[in-house]
Amino acid sequence: MNDHLVINPATEEVVATVPGTTPADVYAAVKRAESAQEQWAATAPGDRARLLRCVAERIDHHLDELARIEVLEAGHPIGNARWEAGNARDLFAYAAGGIERLNGLQIPVSGGIDVTFHEPLGVIAVIAPWNFPMPIAAWGVAPALAAGNAVLLKPAEVTPLSAIRLAEIALEAGLPEGLFQVLPGAGRIVGNALVEHPRVAKVVFTGSTSVGKRIMAQCADQVKRVTLELGGKNPNIIFADADLEQAAAATPGSFLDNTGQDCCARSRILVQRSVFDRYMELLEPAVKAFRVGAPDDPDTQMGPLISEAQRQTVRSFVNDDAPVAFRGSAPDGKGFWYPATVLTPSSPDAAAAVEEIFGPVAVVLPFEDEADAVRLANNTEYGLSGSIWTRDVGRALRVSRGVSAGNLSVNSHSSVRYWAPFGGYKQSGLGRELGPDALAAFTETKNVFISTDD
Repeated sequence: MNDHLVINPATEEVVATVPGTTPADVYAAVKRAESAQEQWAATAPGDRARLLRCVAERIDHHLDELARIEVLEAGHPIGNARWEAGNARDLFAYAAGGIERLNGLQIPVSGGIDVTFHEPLGVIAVIAPWNFPMPIAAWGVAPALAAGNAVLLKPAEVTPLSAIRLAEIALEAGLPEGLFQVLPGAGRIVGNALVEHPRVAKVVFTGSTSVGKRIMAQCADQVKRVTLELGGKNPNIIFADADLEQAAAATPGSFLDNTGQDCCARSRILVQRSVFDRYMELLEPAVKAFRVGAPDDPDTQMGPLISEAQRQTVRSFVNDDAPVAFRGSAPDGKGFWYPATVLTPSSPDAAAAVEEIFGPVAVVLPFEDEADAVRLANNTEYGLSGSIWTRDVGRALRVSRGVSAGNLSVNSHSSVRYWAPFGGYKQSGLGRELGPDALAAFTETKNVFISTDD
């Protein structure tokens, strides 16, 4: 049997059974996609833009339905799930706006005219993760379609339902049959077949660094384009001159959102030593007040982890001897619950301080001065995001330039805006997604010189 069970993480009940895609199915899907892509690329830009706006409108019409799917398959609080469905809608609308502005260049030359064209790559494979199934799928799907490509989306095998519904909605909105297909199933089967298929022009992968490395190596054999959005172990740097009350109040959401299953989670809290004790006094009640409960309750801020396997992974970082400063609460009984946990390791090189946990666990470490803060912030193989809390604008800029990360926030924890580029340094990834250049990442630049000499 090649079927996959979708489990509700809050109740451990079976939500659905989804048939898995076979390698033969992948090859058939690529063939359909190639045919649809030729038609799509020949469609007038204005018409492609109109159809993607129709997709955005239909997502908006089904927003509550999509949010409920996310609650059931991913255990996300309903408020978060509504935002995620709205983000998918906004990504399609934003991508539609870029179609008619995907301009080439006219380059001054002697003896003629030199122009460039952005041409679609062809068939794109988007391999999406389970932590944010809808938004991250849309990160790749929407701009790839806008640039004139066909898309094959492989959702995580534990969270395929929202992806399947998105593709149905896109078809209802008028996208050509075969242009946007969802291929659920195991990564070792479906993902591998997509990566190795010679007619798949690019792979967009979001997930663990270890899997990303394997995909990159596979793509290298065909010189296949790849965008990788991988792990993170992100710093939250709090200087003595910061508004400590505001910084402490904002901290729980920075590492507990999505139960810490977020590559942008600020799980390394670095606090200037002179205010360390005061900050910890402020942080404890803020963490304990973070509301954990049933995902369908509008007041819930944090739900369960995605699976029992993930809960065991998180537990492995918090053994009986772990330096636990304090904990929040979690429901008893069914569901993959884990309480918010704050650790104060004695060494900045402790496993919990440098490895990605992907759960509601943060470490707090002291630093001496600006240089020490930057050193500690960079003491990891990752470089995705981070936050800096200070009232000194010059310091904010110096530290922002010093921290090796692709996305930083000052006096806030925002990392991802669909109208701005997103991606990481070091082992956090390769390439950039979102923002004004997102469509160009799914094109080939062609240069044409036209002689005007007689």
